[in-house]
Amino acid sequence: MVAPKHTITVSGIDVQIVRKGIKNLHLAVYPPNGHVRVAAPENITDDNVRLAVVSKLSWIKKQQQDFIDQPRQTERKYISGECHYYLGKRSRLEVIEREGKPEVRHLKSGKLKLFVKPGASLITKEKLITEWYRGQLKAAIPSLLEKWQPKVGKRVADWGIKKMRTKWGSCNIEQRRIWLNLELAKKPLECLEYIVVHELIHLHERNHNERFKLLMEKHLPNWQALQKLLNRAPLAHEDWEY
Repeated sequence: MVAPKHTITVSGIDVQIVRKGIKNLHLAVYPPNGHVRVAAPENITDDNVRLAVVSKLSWIKKQQQDFIDQPRQTERKYISGECHYYLGKRSRLEVIEREGKPEVRHLKSGKLKLFVKPGASLITKEKLITEWYRGQLKAAIPSLLEKWQPKVGKRVADWGIKKMRTKWGSCNIEQRRIWLNLELAKKPLECLEYIVVHELIHLHERNHNERFKLLMEKHLPNWQALQKLLNRAPLAHEDWEY
């Protein structure tokens, strides 16, 4: 069942309200343009939400300005000379047309080579790069889980990678399954590690409350610095959905 949602305006800011079967109100500001979203318990009125938003106006405006100032990748054309991000660093793309199996190679020099058949479409090139990113994450995640599951004291039953528009990761506590955003392949490796730990901690604590923060501090003392690093990384060109 899709959670009911509607929008109110507070001090000139559009605020999307989504009511769920939760205990506490959660306010968040999302890229790329500072969209404000409030997840609220079903018994909370719009006036209560309005008061909560007013109390956080200065913080909301700062978050929105940060997103405005954040660098953005240009639209991807998948041509030679174009820059793509991998593990937080820019890689220069070289497209090589040839017969044979299409593939992607990342060289120690930082260059990203894309081998395609002559006349390959933009969609084909994009799919190859996307699946290469997916493969890099699939190779990196198991060792991070092996490292952190014993430390955190929780184990996942399953994990996966998918494109997510508003989250870097998510956790289904009941099924002990975590999802990681495909875009993390473009971010520094320590940011991927931070999100893995973040989602494992959710198996202890569902909400981003003081207990959650204390657990993050215990296991990953520099988590707030990593959070800022991740949020400063260039945003993808595509618009995000909500």
